[in-house]
Amino acid sequence: MGIEQLHEVATHAYTLGRFQSSAVAAFQEAAEAYLVGLFEDTNLCAIHAKRVTIMPKDIQLARRIRGERA
Repeated sequence: MGIEQLHEVATHAYTLGRFQSSAVAAFQEAAEAYLVGLFEDTNLCAIHAKRVTIMPKDIQLARRIRGERA
């Protein structure tokens, strides 16, 4: 599930006024998985640039390669 789909589901659930604890746990798991993957890709971008420190431009490049950035 992509970040856009998570946002859509969360927005819909928020309008209902409550979340089940299992839903919150599922959102947390999905968010963590997304961020871990993004930072793995970000780190690869930094390594490709012969750096050991990630920079905002690495995150931007990783998101662009993934097709997440317009």
